[in-house]
Amino acid sequence: MFYIDFHIDTLMRWLVDEAKSGASNVDLWENNYHVDIERLIKSNYAAQFFACFICLGEEPIYKESHYDDALKSIDVFHSQLARNPQKIVLAGSYEDYIANKDSGKLSAFLTIEEGGIIDGKIESLDELYNKGVRAITLTWNYENCIGYPNSRFKFSDKGLKPFGIEAVERMNDLGIIVDVSHLSDAGFYDVYKYSKRPFMATHSNSRAVHNHDRNLTDEMVKMLANKGGMTGLNFCGAFLQNDNMSKIDGMLAHIRHLINIGGLEVIGIGTDYDGIDGELEIKGAEDIHMLSDAMERNGFTSKEIEAVCYKNAEGFLKRFWS
Repeated sequence: MFYIDFHIDTLMRWLVDEAKSGASNVDLWENNYHVDIERLIKSNYAAQFFACFICLGEEPIYKESHYDDALKSIDVFHSQLARNPQKIVLAGSYEDYIANKDSGKLSAFLTIEEGGIIDGKIESLDELYNKGVRAITLTWNYENCIGYPNSRFKFSDKGLKPFGIEAVERMNDLGIIVDVSHLSDAGFYDVYKYSKRPFMATHSNSRAVHNHDRNLTDEMVKMLANKGGMTGLNFCGAFLQNDNMSKIDGMLAHIRHLINIGGLEVIGIGTDYDGIDGELEIKGAEDIHMLSDAMERNGFTSKEIEAVCYKNAEGFLKRFWS
């Protein structure tokens, strides 16, 4: 079984720990986080999306701007990949992914979580694309130059700003995936209206199963599927069930409902590892097989299991870059 994960925050964990210690004593290859490259390879991941998460609500860690912090994180990402190009390689397209998979290599996709780092400068999208970025989460939990978050439903009725529409159109032109996780409800509908390519929610669950602002309504799930998009199952307990525990049974409930509403192709994996805390039944990348094992025990077919674990993700990448 292969696995593809659309969202982890391991780069952010590394950046914060380095800033605190003054010198890096951890790396992406082997660490005590939820994810490292060695565990990804041992667990038979075909691709991992690495997010450069930047918090606009805090002061920049290294330099004068949050954009500079993102560039620092990107530099770390590239330097870590360069340590062993025989095992993990940057991917910038579906064709890259297939070539890497055929060669037995793990594909690493680079993303940004917090589109506000571009600070109203549309040309920054071109620079980020040239540095390898292939997906951007438009907002995190703060209003930014693009639009509004769905934090506590405060901005549910506020959509994309004019610059946000321009940014979505430029991302479409460049080939950067628009990620609507964290985005306000009205912002989601604007992306549906203005995006010419399929888009996705890299790490969001079902609001019908658990009524949390970070989850998608059934209407959104149907619209996402209609656009050729998909969502990645988030392992955060707060997004799964009422007791805030990250349990496999809760994950299965979301998977079943999302398939029933949006069809089999609408759901994949977006763990949010290293961006979530609390008690996790699937504790890290080394345990990802527990999800597919549980699906098999609970009556999911081989086709359904493969679809959720990696084939839906492959299909989305092919549609997006076709």
